[in-house]
Amino acid sequence: MSPPKSLAAKRNLTFGPYRYRVLERVLEKDGKPVAIPEKTLEVLRFLLERPGELVTRKALKQNVWPGIFVEDSNIAFQISSLRKLLGERAKVPQFIETVPKRGYRFIAEVEEEKEAAAWPGDYSSQVPPSEGSRNPVDAATDLTRKPAVSSRIWIVTVALLASVASVALFVGSRARPVAALANKGSIVLADFENKTGDAVFDGTLRQGLLVELEQSPFLSLLSEQRVHQTLRLMTQPPGARLTNDIAMSICQRTEGTVVVEGSIERVGGLYVLGLRALSCDTGSLVDAEQAKTDREERVLDALGSMAARLRIRLGESAAMLQRHNTPLAEATTASAEALKAYTVGWSLHTTRGAVQAIPLLRHAVQLDPGFAMAFAALGRMYADVDESDLSAEALGKAWDLREHASDRERFFIAANYLSLVTGNLEEARKVAEAWAHTYPRDAIPHALLSGILNKSVARYEEAASQARHAIQLDPYFAVGYYNLGVNNVYLERLDEAAHALTEAAKRGLDIEEFRMLEYDLAFLRHDSEALERIVRQTAQRLGPVSWLVNRDAFREAYSGHVRRARTIAAQAIAEAERAGERERAGVWAAGDAVREAMMGNTELARRSAASALRLSRDREVQYGAGLALALAGDSTQARSITESLARIFPDDTTVRFVYLPVLRAQISLNDHRADAALDILNQAVPMELGVSRSPINTLFGALYPIYFRGVALCALGRGAEAAAELQKVIDHSGLVLSDPVGVLAHLGKARAYRNAGDRAKAITAYSEFFKLWDTADRDIPVLRSARAEFGRLNRERQL
Repeated sequence: MSPPKSLAAKRNLTFGPYRYRVLERVLEKDGKPVAIPEKTLEVLRFLLERPGELVTRKALKQNVWPGIFVEDSNIAFQISSLRKLLGERAKVPQFIETVPKRGYRFIAEVEEEKEAAAWPGDYSSQVPPSEGSRNPVDAATDLTRKPAVSSRIWIVTVALLASVASVALFVGSRARPVAALANKGSIVLADFENKTGDAVFDGTLRQGLLVELEQSPFLSLLSEQRVHQTLRLMTQPPGARLTNDIAMSICQRTEGTVVVEGSIERVGGLYVLGLRALSCDTGSLVDAEQAKTDREERVLDALGSMAARLRIRLGESAAMLQRHNTPLAEATTASAEALKAYTVGWSLHTTRGAVQAIPLLRHAVQLDPGFAMAFAALGRMYADVDESDLSAEALGKAWDLREHASDRERFFIAANYLSLVTGNLEEARKVAEAWAHTYPRDAIPHALLSGILNKSVARYEEAASQARHAIQLDPYFAVGYYNLGVNNVYLERLDEAAHALTEAAKRGLDIEEFRMLEYDLAFLRHDSEALERIVRQTAQRLGPVSWLVNRDAFREAYSGHVRRARTIAAQAIAEAERAGERERAGVWAAGDAVREAMMGNTELARRSAASALRLSRDREVQYGAGLALALAGDSTQARSITESLARIFPDDTTVRFVYLPVLRAQISLNDHRADAALDILNQAVPMELGVSRSPINTLFGALYPIYFRGVALCALGRGAEAAAELQKVIDHSGLVLSDPVGVLAHLGKARAYRNAGDRAKAITAYSEFFKLWDTADRDIPVLRSARAEFGRLNRERQL
């Protein structure tokens, strides 16, 4: 047999009354589309590539079902279905001849049209780049591509092939051809009108359609956050049903382009689905699609086929559709019940937060253990509530199941798996950049790039730019405003950070992270009244297990109020344990351990470290506990934790370039090997001015490589160099925030100048330290030592 010819370069092919529109993958008879299942069309396509040639069953299997086991009976089934669609009988073939025991031959004359027919939205800007012009970030998509097909997928695929003939699809009447969607136009999805009486379809079909349309890099859907915000402005309750009228009103208020309405009903023994796309400007019909199926479990397949046709009618090119069109049952789940639980979970997350959403997502993965995106969403939400072990477990399952996801969902899975589970931030950044390149109208990858993926290596200007881009794409994306504000804090631009909060408030946006940013701004501006007000209001709204409680403990310790910080931390940890949030309690206990160790309370530091490790084995918990133990002089246990981190997280960027160097440096300092500590800390240079997970999640750890380098230089008698390093910590208050290391850097600088023999500068630095701790607890060991050192320095000056 001759090698396959590529249809990509061919124009439309005709045979008898039929025409196969190559680029659109559409079969027409007498100019009207013919409803044909996807695999049946693939069989026809392969035969049309070789008119008059013998096509063996083996060749069909290898080319139509590559890598999948398919029995001969399924090949015969597809040929039989194709013959029925073409209106012929096997005994009197007009198109397909059976060659007994060998295969099939397409016997009708196939002609190539001289002119290719145009299709809606055929824009060269939509055509994916050729291999020769491949964008460098495309290499990152290797991480999101589907792995080899497993035996489980073979079975599912064969089962779907056996059932596909019973799904009858047809295109409904259209009012008129539609022009391509405007570049900035958005689509609003109404809730489906469910006339079946079966509650399983309530909300489910809208979510399914959302998943289908979000696969498109061309289309832009109004974000769920924007939908909920607009409902609020319309005085509708949160989670109000999006009737056709309400959806149209939302579309008009947000200057959208198209509303898509859907319906499902039972007619006889069939489920009949309908879609209508209406212009928001005129209310005129843009497109109408309809599908029928005889079984509930095939409704999602029918919906997926309708969505694909709708994408073409809304202006997307066939080439882009072909590249980004994972079947709905594969992209989400074949279980309507699981999709319903997932849908309700996401809705609750949008309106009420992660804690309310998690039980629904757990139920979704129980109903369908192969539901990749439900596992990914569950993992992301566990991370939001500091449940890192549960997050890693869920995201690990999503990663293993990523072949059951659309291209966009695989980007989501890969970015979260790499950043939260393996911790490989460089690879996660490449994935996010590839995501942004592939889906230029999606705000989420830019939000990721405005976070730790750039902040960890101190690219704060780039991170702020990405946050602004996310806001530009979705002006109601709350996380974009938060990240813009945070990056401006890191850049010491406090007024611009406050402006980001003001702009978010103008749009009625309000998330817990805004309270934390307000708190940090008040702290940096020394506004005690604002601090107290924010803590009080947040406690009334969220209760005692709030992220701000941990911030308040750090603030008290920064001011030298160690006993008060200890009391706040103990209460917060106990409340978190009572609420069943052990990992969050562990993170807070680790922070308490680091604070006590920094203050010189070695026995209390050991107790808090032990408590933290009892509650959680989170990376940040191990880092904090290990550092506290090292500072308390317990090098043996600290070394054990250090090597455990290195062994368990070999690819974690933060572990490799921040946690391990800091831990090993302090252990070397304990062994009186300051020169070794300096060599070790050189490994942290690429990230030493960045903000890694520990200061983001737990508030300790910012600039620690620089701080401990200063300590090591001082130990080596290189006082001037040590003072310069410690001044970097002092100069970056927006990074350090309320970590007590910001105060202790003043003490370290005083010791460095004393070491260098510069008494005047040493006295000034000591005085600055004492001023910061003018109301501090008098029994803090490090403060007592500082006062003794200062006294000796003054006596030496008098001599």
